[in-house]
Amino acid sequence: MIIIKKIYLFFKRESKLFFSNIVDLFSNILFFFLSVFVFIFALGTDEQLLKTIGIGIIWSLLLLSSTLSLRKFYEEDFKIEILPIIHMGGMSYELIVFLKILSHFTFVQIPFLVSLPIVSIFFNLPANEVYNLILTFIIGSLILSCLGSISASMNLLNKTNFSIGSVIVLLFSIPLIIFSVGINNADSDFNTLFNLLIGIALIFLGIAPWSSAACIKLALKNK
Repeated sequence: MIIIKKIYLFFKRESKLFFSNIVDLFSNILFFFLSVFVFIFALGTDEQLLKTIGIGIIWSLLLLSSTLSLRKFYEEDFKIEILPIIHMGGMSYELIVFLKILSHFTFVQIPFLVSLPIVSIFFNLPANEVYNLILTFIIGSLILSCLGSISASMNLLNKTNFSIGSVIVLLFSIPLIIFSVGINNADSDFNTLFNLLIGIALIFLGIAPWSSAACIKLALKNK
């Protein structure tokens, strides 16, 4: 019961931080919509073309929009040294990272779900493809949160060029985008490929806490 209370207090604190920085979320979503409009104006009014490449564009822009929030993944907690305090309260760094990934997924990635049906209208996507897009984004965005955690933890001591972290996420996210777009284009094998995507997410959920925790420990040691 004690650990459950600690987890509850952790998410309560994360929710307060989220609402205090909600302007950042609106900025990310606004960037996403503006990017979509730029692509639509650039491609013209060819409905078949928009429908064909729409999912790929949406996924790419979702990836770019999500990387905008990576800098604050651990940076503020690292600066005020709250991570060691939480650790001394009885939570391992691995558990802290796992909870940070879930909070980032909940408070940063999930709000984009609201925008997906709206954006899909602009690309004339049929209802079944919108449904598949939402399902794949739920799992794919969890993988993006794991990648973001690893990238942000690796760059805690990097004060000169944080864009390296975004490059790392983009490189490892390319296969995710290809796979996720491929799932939407393979209706007959959707369930099989979707289960495989869930398996990939579980693998990242197993890797990210340990690798990110190791980077955080190293950064605190050399701070």
